[in-house]
Amino acid sequence: MSDRNVLGGELELCGTDPVTGFYRDGCCSTGPEDRGSHTICAVVTAEFLEHQRRIGNDLSTARPEYRFPGLVPGARWCVTAVNWLRAHEDGAAAYVVLASTNERALEIVSLAALEEHAVDVPGDPGTLGS
Repeated sequence: MSDRNVLGGELELCGTDPVTGFYRDGCCSTGPEDRGSHTICAVVTAEFLEHQRRIGNDLSTARPEYRFPGLVPGARWCVTAVNWLRAHEDGAAAYVVLASTNERALEIVSLAALEEHAVDVPGDPGTLGS
């Protein structure tokens, strides 16, 4: 059985440059080992990255021992539901790709909060001109 997204469909790829996901498979898949619930596919902003640094979750600095490259604004990354919610409550939430956000995020964050920050990121950017 494959993971589902918050919209009820099959979980879509979040990001491969850099490769994201708790399992570093490009998806916000989760399992019992993922105690942090890295389930929200975020498109990070400078404001979100600064907020995370302030709360002790530095996402900008590379950590090779965790296969973590460090993020820059615009990167797509599977972030923890708790830290995303904290940023949302503090007015610094990152954008969210709903089709790539695991339904398990709904155990912590409401769909309404996620939808408030939703962005539609097509697989083929060439379709934006259509």
